[in-house]
Amino acid sequence: MASSPDGTLPSGTADDRPWLDALFLGPYGENDALLEKLVVEFLRDHVYWRRNFHPEDPPAISTHAALHPEYQALEARLRGELHQLSAALKRSVPFHSPRYIGHMASDLLLPGLAAQILTLPYNPNNVSEDAAPVTIDLEVKAGLQLARMLGYPDDPARPDCAFGHLTSGGTVANYQALRLALALKAFPVALRAAGVPDIGVPDDDWSAFNLGPDAGIALLERANAWLAAQPPREQRRWVRAVQKERLEFLGMIDFFARHPELKVPKVLAPITAHYSWSKGLKLLGLGRNQLELLPERGMRLDAGALEDVLARFERERQPVLLAVAVLGTTEYGTVDPVDAVVDARERWTAKGMGFSVHVDGAWGGYLATLFRNEDGSLRTIEEVGEGFARFPLPEVHAAFAALGRTDSVTVDPHKLGYLPYGAGAFICRDHRAVALLAEAADYVFHDTRDDDYHARYRRLGQFVPEGSKSGAAAAAVYVTHKVLPLDHAHFGRLPRQTVLAAEAFHAGSERLAAALEGVARVSVPFAPDSNLVCLAINPAGNTDLGTANAFVRRLHDELRADPRQPLQLKQFFGSMTTLRPEAVGEVEMARILASIGIDPATLDADGDDNDKLVILRHTLMNPYLIDHTNGISYIERYLDHLGRRIDALLAS
Repeated sequence: MASSPDGTLPSGTADDRPWLDALFLGPYGENDALLEKLVVEFLRDHVYWRRNFHPEDPPAISTHAALHPEYQALEARLRGELHQLSAALKRSVPFHSPRYIGHMASDLLLPGLAAQILTLPYNPNNVSEDAAPVTIDLEVKAGLQLARMLGYPDDPARPDCAFGHLTSGGTVANYQALRLALALKAFPVALRAAGVPDIGVPDDDWSAFNLGPDAGIALLERANAWLAAQPPREQRRWVRAVQKERLEFLGMIDFFARHPELKVPKVLAPITAHYSWSKGLKLLGLGRNQLELLPERGMRLDAGALEDVLARFERERQPVLLAVAVLGTTEYGTVDPVDAVVDARERWTAKGMGFSVHVDGAWGGYLATLFRNEDGSLRTIEEVGEGFARFPLPEVHAAFAALGRTDSVTVDPHKLGYLPYGAGAFICRDHRAVALLAEAADYVFHDTRDDDYHARYRRLGQFVPEGSKSGAAAAAVYVTHKVLPLDHAHFGRLPRQTVLAAEAFHAGSERLAAALEGVARVSVPFAPDSNLVCLAINPAGNTDLGTANAFVRRLHDELRADPRQPLQLKQFFGSMTTLRPEAVGEVEMARILASIGIDPATLDADGDDNDKLVILRHTLMNPYLIDHTNGISYIERYLDHLGRRIDALLAS
């Protein structure tokens, strides 16, 4: 069942509207009474909680305090500053509106917004249970909710249960992936250097460094069991001995100086990978030079190129730390072949060159809800595709199906989770490896006092990159997932609307291209894998890349947020990005340029803007892009507006 010719969604999808209508404050603030009722109810509840904590204590603030001139003066200043702040915030970007289709932001889900507001006055700090006895447990449970969505083990009774925690965003979650992969890769070398006996430590540094994550965790478990059998004094001696050989203790320089057979490991990522990977390698001291960017095919990581690089690294004795696949690039929304990457890891681990696989699903992670049944099992491609014109392609379904075989994933609740900033998340498949990240020396090996999964992670600050962190964000994520379980029948109904909107946009862009024939060439460079759609545009008759880019930049100037102008002057808000030949490949780049009439020979010609193609980028995550209540398609309105502006700019 495809989109209707006019770009609206099929009539059957309107059944979701009453359900969706209860979830957001709304483009017009339609649910203000609901949010106000929730905020007032739980603010009062919070005040009653304060009053009932030792009610025998008298009020510290006198009932007459509000009558004092200094009190009144301070209140007046407070109100004045808040009014100024409120006025200034009216220049903010209108993420709530279906007229906003720019960056990865939209309206906020009421369950998360209300839960965060409710929790803020309690001010929990999710560093340990001493500072956050309630919300730290909610954060650990939220990690398990996300693990289930990804296909990871989510039963804490299982020894290999997954573990997840929240971060300020996807960037810090990617840092955590690097930390964990590095700790797990280097730990067997430390065991060997310390001389730990009788647990199957490999005989040479290369083999120890390249065990792979599963074998590394198994070795860690054997070390824990062996240590537990030693007398207490011997336990302490061995803990100190191993600690002094660990990379985290020695640092990069001393560790690799002690093990000259080993090279600093590389991180493999697609050329479109987020800049956080470069930042993370610098931050950890590995260096930007250790990031090996892989070419793409059809805007997805080229699995053949990955295989070629791994073969070359084997010949060069160059170890690999991590291979990164992207689940919905932040610029184009395309999905890398996760299945091919984990298959490559298994083949090369069997050859003695193990590495971890991480999926950067900061954008597309929540799309996994479309692929999950309520019992956590995987849906078939036919089940997922019901009602869509094209989604999901077989390779996209295969990528999501393979998530449970990866080692770790980044997900951003503050993107397609529709939750307030900042709420990113890091989830790893097997929590036992996380012990290697603990700051305390006792956690080099398993602490036998913490057999209970939840009890161990109540000291969350020992395992995560941050120190102090908001418990309110954890409450927002957990409550949202309880109200909307992470499967296709609940939360998945929301991303379903956005993918349908992307399909309607794609169909509408083809009609726009036909309407502008002879005026401008309009093309979708690559069909969307998710809910991002890009447009390439070139004035009719022009063959020069620089001229086309200048024209699209003029269009974008009318679509971008400008705090110097009243918001109401903007009809729509959009964003832009670029396509570079090193990202898409020469063949694909030539195809895209030809589709809008640009001579590929003008690529890299003289000029400041001839090394890339500037395109418009549209993030279609607002659930009201198709307004069934009023019979409005904001997608069609936007495309009509874009057509008029193209006409006007070319006529001026």
